[in-house]
Amino acid sequence: MLDYALFAGGCFWGVEAAFRATPGVAFTKVGYAGGSTVDPTYKDVCRDLTGHAETVLVIYDPAQISYKALLETYFSINEGSCACDEMGSFGSQYRSIIFFNNAEQKQIAEDLINFLNRSHVYEAPISTDLVLTKNFYLAEDYHQQYYEKHGLVDQAC
Repeated sequence: MLDYALFAGGCFWGVEAAFRATPGVAFTKVGYAGGSTVDPTYKDVCRDLTGHAETVLVIYDPAQISYKALLETYFSINEGSCACDEMGSFGSQYRSIIFFNNAEQKQIAEDLINFLNRSHVYEAPISTDLVLTKNFYLAEDYHQQYYEKHGLVDQAC
């Protein structure tokens, strides 16, 4: 049985490409989560009118990859210490968020963040928000699998 996870951490194009290349991930979709606007548009999200962050929905097979391994993939492409993505873009839509679906996912994320902070893996402490999943709205079709559509797969994180 497949499960899902939601991650925000910069521009969703690169985050999606990284997860699509991860064994055990069945498929991904990019969209918006964490805000209050129903069915937001990219234009509204970029104008900071919605409260949403650019987010990747990851559908995965827990028999092939654990939630912890997905988190490790996430932190390998997003250090989680600022509201910027791997390309240096800034804005609230690029903030670092792990959306959890239940207490177990939240605990796994907290444990990994605590471990990474204690280990000083990154220069600054991880400030990624942990937020209960409440909504997810698909982004416009031209954003889906953007790197693949534009021949940029080799540039993924």
